[in-house]
Amino acid sequence: MLALIALAGAAACAPRSAEESGFLDRSVEVQGRRYAYQVYVPRAGRGRGLPIVLALHGSGERGSDGLLQTEGGLASSVRRRPDLYPALIVFPQAPLGGSWEGRSSRAALAAFEASAREFSADRSRSYLIGWSMGGAGAWELAAQDPARFAAVAVVAGYLPGEPVSGGGGAEAYSALARRLARTPVWIAHGAADPVVPAAGSRSMAAALQVAGGRFVHQELPGVGHDSWGGVFEDPRFAAWLFNQRKEGSNPSLSR
Repeated sequence: MLALIALAGAAACAPRSAEESGFLDRSVEVQGRRYAYQVYVPRAGRGRGLPIVLALHGSGERGSDGLLQTEGGLASSVRRRPDLYPALIVFPQAPLGGSWEGRSSRAALAAFEASAREFSADRSRSYLIGWSMGGAGAWELAAQDPARFAAVAVVAGYLPGEPVSGGGGAEAYSALARRLARTPVWIAHGAADPVVPAAGSRSMAAALQVAGGRFVHQELPGVGHDSWGGVFEDPRFAAWLFNQRKEGSNPSLSR
C-alpha cells in the first residue's frame, strides 16, 4: 500500500534520422573531455515534439562506457513498460568514483540540451528524475535552476552534502524546499531501505509541506533500497509526470 501525502495545488549533433528509435549512442564534449551518453527515442513518438527527461543513475552505474547506466533503473522500466514513457529520455553517465557534481553535472545538462535540440523536444515538458546517488544529483540540479524543469522526481535519494543516513540539519531541507516550492516534486522511498534510510525523504516532504510546495510523497512499506522499479512502472507516477508543464507554457505553442 502506498502512502501518498500532500499532492498540492557542447557539441553539435548530426541530424536525426526519421527511422532512429530505441537507445541511441551519443556523446558531448565538456571542458575538453568527451562524455558518452544514451538517449532513448520511443518508436511511437517519431515526427512530433516529445517531452524530454534527464535521468540520473545511482553509484553502481558509474563509468565511461556510456552503456552501464541503461542496464538498470529507469532504462529497465522503460524496456518493460515502454507504453508509460512516450518521451525522449537522456541517460548521462557519471565517471567512476564521481558524483553528480561539478563537471559531471555540466556534462549531464549538456547531453540534455544537445538531445533537446537534436530531437526538437517539447521544452515545456522537461523533467528531471534521479534515483539513489542520482537522487542527490537531481536535488542539486533542480536547486540550481528551479525553472529549468516542469517536474522533479527523486527515488531513494538524499540531499547533496548531507549524510546518506538522512540525519542532516533541518535548515538544509528547508532551504531546498523554499527553492522548489513552485516546482512539482515526486519523492519516493522504500520504508525498509538499509542503504539510504527513508528519514531523509520524510524530512524533505515535511519541509515542502511547510514551504507550500506541490508534491507527492510515496513510501513503499517493506521495500528496500532498490525501490525504483515499483515507482517507475506505476502508471500513476508516469501519468503525474507527463501531466506537468512549466508555468506559463502554452500547449498550443510548444509542439
